[in-house]
Amino acid sequence: MSAKHKTMKKTNFWYRVFDLYYDGFRNMRLGKTLWTVILIKLLIIFGVLKMFFFPNFLKEHAEQGQESEFVATELVERAESH
Repeated sequence: MSAKHKTMKKTNFWYRVFDLYYDGFRNMRLGKTLWTVILIKLLIIFGVLKMFFFPNFLKEHAEQGQESEFVATELVERAESH
């Protein structure tokens, strides 16, 4: 690989962005623990939100294998009511 090619690669915007984050995370000590805690909390929060606030509406209202027909019927009925 030529010297020009190596220089061009390191001046590429995406390479510099990746290098910035990679170097930053590699040298972190406490930060890795904090990011782990943040990710675990997000997984728990979104799991709880999905479970309690976003139920599977189609599973409750449509028969097994008839979901597409249920959606089509609902769309037609709502379009007709407006």
